Amino acid sequence: MAYDDFKSRIREGWQDTLRGILARARSLGAEAVLAFDLDSTLFDNRPRQARILREFGAARGLTPLGVCVASHWSSGWDMKAAMRNCGLSSEQIEAVYPDARAFWLQRFFTSEYCTEDVAIDGAAAFTHAVAGTGAQLVYVTGRPEEMRAGTVEAMRRNGLALPGEGSTQLLMKPTLRESDDAFKRAAHARLGTLGRVIAAFDNEPTHVNDYQRQFPEAAVVHLATDHSGRPVELLEAVISIPHFTGVL
Repeated sequence: MAYDDFKSRIREGWQDTLRGILARARSLGAEAVLAFDLDSTLFDNRPRQARILREFGAARGLTPLGVCVASHWSSGWDMKAAMRNCGLSSEQIEAVYPDARAFWLQRFFTSEYCTEDVAIDGAAAFTHAVAGTGAQLVYVTGRPEEMRAGTVEAMRRNGLALPGEGSTQLLMKPTLRESDDAFKRAAHARLGTLGRVIAAFDNEPTHVNDYQRQFPEAAVVHLATDHSGRPVELLEAVISIPHFTGVL
């Protein structure tokens, strides 16, 4: 399914679904487990992407890239589209893309750059509402452990519930080389040992579907923000939402 097509799955009253999740968490307390992905679920990382593209432009003398801001990343993770939105021609993009991709890879998965991230609307308050129920709040992210310091700093700066406070914890990949899909599946199994998984939130259709299959009794919530672009259809039971505002 294409990036924008997921927005058509958002149904009126989705806020009531999130309120119901909070009510169930309150009723179960510490027995309940709620899992949240980070990138494009609780965090908008387009400011990080934009900074990298601006720095690439400055390093390579590509003046149009100096204007890059988050809104230029309008097609998910498509760097070529962002370059085009900034004003580069198709010929320029094809010529510099391999170099730009290598430049991006050296920076994107680092603590220094992830501090640029901003919270999805309403996400910070919602994480505190979850923590306030007494349930276990578990962040499950494909970011590697080497990004922990920057990730926690971004959480602090954006006002999210922090790992180590109450029953909140952060699960990260041991290394960048490990597959996101394999790590997430292993993490899903681990979540089941912590208590009763009543809700899971992720933007990536593959991971959302895995949650739905692993925990069919849970409320599995898809953030209709952006994703990797893989042609994966969401399972029927999955709920799509645009953000977290209007819930509390």
